[in-house]
Amino acid sequence: MIALIQRASHAHVSICDNINGEIGKGLVVLLGVEKDDDEAKAKRLAQRVATYRVFEDEQGKMNLDVGQVGGDLLVISQFTLAADTKRGKRPSFSGSAEPALGEKLYEYFCLQLRELGFKVPTGVFGADMQVTLTNDGPVTFTLTT
Repeated sequence: MIALIQRASHAHVSICDNINGEIGKGLVVLLGVEKDDDEAKAKRLAQRVATYRVFEDEQGKMNLDVGQVGGDLLVISQFTLAADTKRGKRPSFSGSAEPALGEKLYEYFCLQLRELGFKVPTGVFGADMQVTLTNDGPVTFTLTT
């Protein structure tokens, strides 16, 4: 399971020009599910995302997590994160989860974040979405299980 996290001062996801999910300060999480992923990995990654320290403290050091700054998490399914790009001129998706598993684990990941007390607006699994964000920093990290 792969989470590309971006620290944002504002972000939203739109489908057909309608905003589906929106946050102010927080993290945009693009989530890719691989075929060997399971609920244990999703739970562990959700906990890791929630506690990953990417926000600055009063000394300007990245010592605070999203909860400590009162931020939210905008979670968007991102099938292409699981692509194998090591060879050739075209990505291979052989390691990506089948849609049914991908959607199940995407929903479970979001549920885990909600159970930790976060507001978690989302995109729509499998939809053609437009993501708009102001990447604060810019700060972007890839977390994996």
